[in-house]
Amino acid sequence: MLRLAGARLLDDKDYPAVRAALAADPVGACMVSARIEIAGLDPWRLGGELWGTEGRPSRGGGLQGLCFSGPNMIPLRGTPAALRSFADRALRRQRTCSSLVGPSEQVLGLWDELTTEWGPAREVRHDQPLMALDGRPRTKGDPRVRAVRVEELERYLPAAIAMFIEEVGVDPRAGDGGASYRARVAELISSGRAFARFDDGEVVFKAEIGALSRGVGQIQGVWVHPDRRGQGLGVAGTAAVAERLVTGMGRTASLYVNSYNAPALSVYRKIGFRQVGRYATVLF
Repeated sequence: MLRLAGARLLDDKDYPAVRAALAADPVGACMVSARIEIAGLDPWRLGGELWGTEGRPSRGGGLQGLCFSGPNMIPLRGTPAALRSFADRALRRQRTCSSLVGPSEQVLGLWDELTTEWGPAREVRHDQPLMALDGRPRTKGDPRVRAVRVEELERYLPAAIAMFIEEVGVDPRAGDGGASYRARVAELISSGRAFARFDDGEVVFKAEIGALSRGVGQIQGVWVHPDRRGQGLGVAGTAAVAERLVTGMGRTASLYVNSYNAPALSVYRKIGFRQVGRYATVLF
């Protein structure tokens, strides 16, 4: 028997309270903020639903809990009671999200509530430092890293697929032959948010700006060709993308990384990224 859910579907009347909640952690909330700034809170335009729970009036009210439910489920804030109410609402329907991702305390707390019905997960990544850079990188960016052009999709796509398989552990072409993933990569390229270094026509470094809110850009998909690793391409390439975000777009650059990935952590710290939070991811 499900407990009575206290979470409700938020709508445009809740926009001021939502913006206040997101502003409290702009780096951690970047993925959700980027969607809401463009689409508002209408589920059709947002590509998912935003759920909330109310704070106690005696404590200032506002949103005590906040969770995005879409292609990914992203719980941004919430007490144990709020997380239980999000789980209750999620369990009323079949799972459609491919992952839970967000601040570790909320993700792991929500997963505790969902695991009996949704488990087992394919993988749980408990500890992912969330890092940010709001000034110029400490290291020099690679001048050969540039925005990928639309006509370069076919040359860029194999590197993107290779990165996805390494990072997520599944082939993004499974299911629909890669049509959805190809469309997503093409969208990133057309919006000027995919970056690469090409040597002799082949991608040797790549990265993308995934979520882009008014104040923060989240770097994702950092990848170096296996034959070129250990040559500094990751440091210089990531620095170039971070510099584009900070000085070219006026945003804080952010990213998150698995705590066990010592080489990547070393690269990001060398560039000047500092840890500002902790994420967790549950992959299905």
